[in-house]
Amino acid sequence: MRDWVDGNSLPTVGSSSDRYSRRRVLRSGAGLAALGAAAPALLGEARAQADDPDLGRLLSQRRILLKGGVVLTLDRAVGDFARADVLIEDGKIREVRPDIAVAADAAAVVDAGNRIVIPGFIDTHHHFYQGILRNILSNGLLNPDYGRDVSNTLTAPYTPADVYAGTLVSAFGMIDMGTTAAVDTSQVNHTPEHSDAGIRALQESGLRAVYAYSRGAGAGAQYPQDIIRLRQTYFTSDDQLLTLALGASLDRRLFQIAREIGVRMVSHGVNHNTEGMLIELGGANPMAPGDEYIHCTQLSDQAWRLIKDTGGNVSLSVPIEMAMGHGMPGILEAIAHGVPPSLSSDVDVTMAQDPFTVMRATFTLQRLLVLQRAQKGEQNLPALLTCRDVLEFATVNGARCLTLEDKIGTLTPGKEADIVMLSADSINVWPLNNAAGAVVNLMNPQNVEAVFIAGKVKKWRGNLVGVDLPRVLRLAQEARDGVVQRAGFAVNLLG
Repeated sequence: MRDWVDGNSLPTVGSSSDRYSRRRVLRSGAGLAALGAAAPALLGEARAQADDPDLGRLLSQRRILLKGGVVLTLDRAVGDFARADVLIEDGKIREVRPDIAVAADAAAVVDAGNRIVIPGFIDTHHHFYQGILRNILSNGLLNPDYGRDVSNTLTAPYTPADVYAGTLVSAFGMIDMGTTAAVDTSQVNHTPEHSDAGIRALQESGLRAVYAYSRGAGAGAQYPQDIIRLRQTYFTSDDQLLTLALGASLDRRLFQIAREIGVRMVSHGVNHNTEGMLIELGGANPMAPGDEYIHCTQLSDQAWRLIKDTGGNVSLSVPIEMAMGHGMPGILEAIAHGVPPSLSSDVDVTMAQDPFTVMRATFTLQRLLVLQRAQKGEQNLPALLTCRDVLEFATVNGARCLTLEDKIGTLTPGKEADIVMLSADSINVWPLNNAAGAVVNLMNPQNVEAVFIAGKVKKWRGNLVGVDLPRVLRLAQEARDGVVQRAGFAVNLLG
């Protein structure tokens, strides 16, 4: 060990006649302690079956058939369909085509008429622990506000219970908004117990996540060496929803540590001010395929070529980068240099974490930049992004960034069933004229009707499944109150 280590004619479920008949959150064990285990699955399933027989069938069947939807597989080999079925079996996608026939008692069948069925959204960079601080810095800038108020003042007094509450409310919020996989850039690892609490919350949520173990503060911090213990405790299998990465700045020693223990890097704060460190990394050769570089604002051609040549992935947080002063988002540069961009929400201390906001900002910004150049008479301009392009950024490219493209990101037979079903007959969308356009440019989280992660239903008829929502909200409020009090921070509700 290195010296740095100190570890089918079918009864259908969800037909339009009964779609809104039940608007409730199914609870799974009120009164659990903040760091206690989730309620047993059997209890949650029994309550679900009692409250909603249709949902009970979804929870108890190993086969689920989403029938008659507009299906955007985003897999060009499979194609997209104006009307098709998606068969899920044992958590994986088995078939995608029109008119799949199954025996009446062999599957739970969901009526997907007037629904758009897509792969789950993937958020490649979010600070989950900050869920209890949502909108606390609504008008803030990266410097000095975020660094002073969030990174330092408010993060320092976090307890493990606060990390748990913040991570849990963020994860459930993501699922509610149609995000099925994400990178948790966890910069609150003040002690090993803080790390355990964040991971436990991710496990309880059922979200697919990359835990990017990052720095903490204080005498109890054991970063980076505690990644060995975390790997041995929580990440012994590659066949699980949670995977591990090392989150760090562009530090050569930390990149070398990641190479030694066999995890990828998630590097935060990559921009024109830090690209010198990136170039040095390239010369020292510790960069590897699959490493993730976040923000990438105002980088030189040399830096972009280095990321591409080393097989790196990029995460662009377009709304936050524009609002908080990170610099011009690198959407044109990423595409020009052949680096497929993924999208991320970054921090909801300032702005919404939903994928619709992020996609729409990306679509409008790229087109604005190109059209401005066209108005100036420039030639040989980049192609304008289409809604389909941006939808791929939020799914296909996200899976690539997580190095999970063999498992998720498209509705491809054999891949795991991370699927979102969106209502297209809602008043904000109907009548439907273009599916990708509706998703990117018209929809918002209220259109997320059902969410499946690895074939397990996590949201149904517009409500989270198996979640004691009052408990989660209570924990979040209590944690927020404790953090701001210990930090001596004044929350300005009306400012």
